[in-house]
Amino acid sequence: MKRKEIAKENFLSGKNCAVSVVLAFRDMMRLDEETAAKLSIGYGGGFARQRLTCGAVSAMAMVLGAVKSDGKDRKTIYELIQKACEEFKKRAGSLVCGELLSGAAAADTSAVPETRTEEYYKKRPCAELVELAAEILENILAE
Repeated sequence: MKRKEIAKENFLSGKNCAVSVVLAFRDMMRLDEETAAKLSIGYGGGFARQRLTCGAVSAMAMVLGAVKSDGKDRKTIYELIQKACEEFKKRAGSLVCGELLSGAAAADTSAVPETRTEEYYKKRPCAELVELAAEILENILAE
């Protein structure tokens, strides 16, 4: 199974967008599942459901930093993250959660996550955005 499929499956199983992507790459990040989830959980819903930067985009930055950075090379890692963001924005239309969502979903910024139901998944593009972020990461990491 490709990482993008794992990320999408993670989201459809109830994990948030950021956690879904990070868990798909946790082996490359050298993190166990619990640690990976703890590090990324607060980024879901556009940074704690504030509808800011998409959690899948934030996860791309986390993965690229963990896999490609030595912790000192800001220019190199910034360039990789900018490349990933440019591709995501080109294909999804925005990097901002509130712009990627529509209607009531975009307006709901409470700290209480919405219950995952069939209707929840119908009104959100999140599963596809998680898949897109993981695909972009797969491509960049393969270069």
